[in-house]
Amino acid sequence: MRIAPVLGALVVTVALAGGCTGGDGRQPAPGTGTTAPADGGVGGGDGGYADLVEQLEPSMVTVRAGEGVGSGVVLRSDVVVTNQHVVADVEEVELVYADGAASGARVIATDEFTDLAVLRTERKNLPVPEYREQLPRQGDVAIAIGSPLGFQNSVTVGVVSGLNREIPGSAAQGNRSLVDLIQTDASISPGSSGGALLDSRGRVVGINEAYIPPSAGAVSLGFAIPSSTVVDTTEELLRDGVATHAYLGASLGRLTPSIRDRLGIEAERGALVLGVEPGGPAAEAGLRRGDVVVGLGDTRVRDVEDVLSALRRSEPGQQRALEYLRDGQRQRTTVTIGERQG
Repeated sequence: MRIAPVLGALVVTVALAGGCTGGDGRQPAPGTGTTAPADGGVGGGDGGYADLVEQLEPSMVTVRAGEGVGSGVVLRSDVVVTNQHVVADVEEVELVYADGAASGARVIATDEFTDLAVLRTERKNLPVPEYREQLPRQGDVAIAIGSPLGFQNSVTVGVVSGLNREIPGSAAQGNRSLVDLIQTDASISPGSSGGALLDSRGRVVGINEAYIPPSAGAVSLGFAIPSSTVVDTTEELLRDGVATHAYLGASLGRLTPSIRDRLGIEAERGALVLGVEPGGPAAEAGLRRGDVVVGLGDTRVRDVEDVLSALRRSEPGQQRALEYLRDGQRQRTTVTIGERQG
């Protein structure tokens, strides 16, 4: 399954990394792979990440939907999360587990906007990994586990290459799930979709979704849906069968010491506005690029995750107080929370 968005004169072919039965078999070059974790994780050293992988493998599955093959991650003891494009419009799939056993699973609900799906498994008491809702940092170790081309529980290692990524042209092509993603150079290939992106402690930081193949001139450009989005959306899907998507219409980034120094920002904490969607809620409220969001509703904003948390507690159409810093001056306004259309 492929889309071909256009950015200026550059045509980029984006491959959703699941539901594939063929292709040319080429994989992106391997990730950097040998970096030892700096956060006290179990990986690194002479043993690499073997112990971590052995521990997490039972929480990873291969998803067979019709003739397509993808990957999945245990979300609850009898629920697996994968990509919507892996299951497409089928109602029943087969899951293959790390011990070689297989069982059926029913597609409970899907969300095209975030490209997520939840499956109820016939097999019970599956081990649930830890989902890290805080975004990783650029440069952190990234470990991808999935079933590329059906090679079950294949492991690639790299780093988190970037955050808050939007694949060129994806929104314009109507594939709006391909935004606000984690970028990694851990190799992702056809069949990897729905697999886990882990940190060096074995926590799930994302669900692998797409890659830009070598034919487009890319080397190890893969993307994953952040776990915060995964947890929030799947909770709604399991509870209501559908997911609503409140949004601010602003791209936000970390306010690091280097950014503060370079831009002359005095705020110690907050979420830096990297861009504002024309005509969106943030633009209508007067927010501009370079502003620093420090409050949304009753939430004190210290980082990007606080804004996302506040949005998860909001409903489209609600009005929320918005507090931000501009040129060192604290300003207040009201924003009407928008709703993304899937």
